[in-house]
Amino acid sequence: MLVPISSLAPADSPRLTGENPEHVELLAMARDLPPILVQRSTMRVIDGMHRVRAAQFRGEEAISVTFFEGDDSEAFLRAVDANIKHGLPLSLTDREAAADRILANYPHWSDRTVAAASGLSHTTVGAIRRRSGVPAAAEGGRVGRDGRVRPVHGAAGRRRASEVIAEKPDAPLRTIAREAGVSVGTARDVRERLRAGRDPVLGSQRGTAQEPGPSADGPAESRQHRAGSTRQSTDWRSVVGSLSRDPAVRYAENGRAFVRWVDGHAIEPVEWCELIDAVPPHWRNSVAELARSCAGAWLELARELEQKAQTKPEPGVA
Repeated sequence: MLVPISSLAPADSPRLTGENPEHVELLAMARDLPPILVQRSTMRVIDGMHRVRAAQFRGEEAISVTFFEGDDSEAFLRAVDANIKHGLPLSLTDREAAADRILANYPHWSDRTVAAASGLSHTTVGAIRRRSGVPAAAEGGRVGRDGRVRPVHGAAGRRRASEVIAEKPDAPLRTIAREAGVSVGTARDVRERLRAGRDPVLGSQRGTAQEPGPSADGPAESRQHRAGSTRQSTDWRSVVGSLSRDPAVRYAENGRAFVRWVDGHAIEPVEWCELIDAVPPHWRNSVAELARSCAGAWLELARELEQKAQTKPEPGVA
């Protein structure tokens, strides 16, 4: 519906630097811009301040609006989500500030849940949590993206996984992970430790410097792997979904081709954890080299993208 622009309150935007004048001018030349999102109770703009400024630039007195019924915290989440999914991208500083605020509003949320809401990696969110001193919930657990409460400390989840394995030794990894509230990778590691007669809880989680065996972090995990795994990526499905909805990608043939390529080449740990045993022993070294080669290609792609990210981004809807 159309509402007078004069009735709107400025956005509580995650964009720290405010509106981009050049982007406003570009939008002012466009036609049929989508409705802005407005919090009904306050008439505050949630998403679309660039469109509001563009309408004012064209001399218009009313703008098309979709109303949102949530509270201020929910409105801010919608604002961050909208700015991540389309239009002028949020900077890293914007997203980190948004994560800090989301943590303050929802301290019981897991790092991965906040990461999905702010467009960051969960490791970055964890660092922001520690820097901000935001505690976990009083019960010592956090709410994950699936709505389930999981323990903050991994030792409890590993112990629960070992109990599930003892009760159901033939259960699939996904079942163990679901019932214990851990990742499939953790469930796999716990099962391998139990088979080797080792404690399912990591040495660092028990407060010891190191435990006996090939590795303090698992029978198949090397020191090099542990060092390389400290930097985690964001949820690739969320990234691909947002990328495919961006008009600059969706309406370009090479953009659609790139999304199809990424969707066919990106994998998650839960995918290879259950397939790795299918590799015969005499092929393991060759497949490991192949994996390293693919990882190197992805790293080179990342470097190229980061270099191009230094250039001015293409304008979009905001």
